[in-house]
Amino acid sequence: MKSYFDKVHTWGRISCISTICVLFLVPVLFCIHYNAWPPLQGVLKGLAAVVPLYWATAIAEVISYAPMLGAGGNYLAFVTGNIANLKLPCAISALDSAKVRPNTEEGEVVTTIAIAASAITTTVIIALGVLLFRPILPKITAPDSPFAPAFQQIIPALFGAIGASYFIKHLKISILPILAGVVVLIFVPHMQVGVLLVVTIVVSIGGALIMYKKNWV
Repeated sequence: MKSYFDKVHTWGRISCISTICVLFLVPVLFCIHYNAWPPLQGVLKGLAAVVPLYWATAIAEVISYAPMLGAGGNYLAFVTGNIANLKLPCAISALDSAKVRPNTEEGEVVTTIAIAASAITTTVIIALGVLLFRPILPKITAPDSPFAPAFQQIIPALFGAIGASYFIKHLKISILPILAGVVVLIFVPHMQVGVLLVVTIVVSIGGALIMYKKNWV
């Protein structure tokens, strides 16, 4: 198993570094092709709003997810993404179906296979969707199409649907942060997303703690 984990960590690090390079290469190639480079001050200002939040999230996710995903599954999940909504549920479901525990040799194999299968399935479905919808996509997204307004709300609808599933599962502790976010946006409609998230997170944790102490949850 030592040899197995050595290989997993070696290839995992290679895949992570390669993925980071590819992600950075895409905007760099666009800048080179169009000879349009964003001002450094603007880039730093944008990063300052989101980097602190993502650093904290990244550390928390690695600590909380790694024991359940296993070494191989951990690298696969963080490279392919969508961990909380897809990869982690697949890994947990596979562990339950196989009746094995995480942090075991059997669990390591099961979670790695489950996450790999999930990543392949997602990629295939997206590829098929792109190919099948390509002929009709320009027609339904045209400005004069009756479906055009819907395509302007894809991102809010996507995150709204993801958030709704969590709100329904934890309805009592979700009401307070939702109200806090709405009130903040009413008085400060142009607040940056990173700052708004910090506000709602603090309210959510504080509200959940108070409810727990009062035995409301």
